[in-house]
Amino acid sequence: MENPLYAKIFKWVSWALLIISVVLAVWAFTRFGGSGEGAAVDTLLYWAYAMLAIALVAVLCVGLYISAKTDPKSLVRIGIGLGGAVVLCLVAYFLASGAPAIGFTGATPPTASELKLTDTVLNLTYILGGAAVVAIIVGEVISAIRTKKA
Repeated sequence: MENPLYAKIFKWVSWALLIISVVLAVWAFTRFGGSGEGAAVDTLLYWAYAMLAIALVAVLCVGLYISAKTDPKSLVRIGIGLGGAVVLCLVAYFLASGAPAIGFTGATPPTASELKLTDTVLNLTYILGGAAVVAIIVGEVISAIRTKKA
C-alpha cells in the first residue's frame, strides 16, 4: 500500500523541479535570445546535471529504503549491481587512452584529465551499447527456445 505522505511529497517536489526548469529555460531564451551565449548554456547544463544528480540520489535512496523495508535480502543484489557498475566504470577508465585530440581547432586545448574522462565516457558508451545489443539478441533467442518447448 502506498503511503499518501510520500505521494504528496513526490508530487510537490516534481512540480517544484518542473517550475524551476521552466523558469530557467525562459530566462535563458529571453535574456540571450537563443544566441547560444555561454552564460545561458552553462546555466542550463548545470541545471541538467543537478536534475540528473537529484534523480540518481532519489532512485538510489528510495530503492534502498523500499528494498530494506520489504526484503532485506535484496540489498545484497543491489550491492552486487552497484559493485558491477563500479567495476565497469573502472574497466572503461583503464582502457581509455587519453590521447590528444587530433585536428583540434579550439582556443584552449583540453587537459590530459579531460581527454581521459572523455575517452572513459566513450568506452562506457561502446561497452553498454554492445551489451544492450547482446542482451536483445540473447533475450530473443531464449524467448524463441521457451516458446518452442511449450
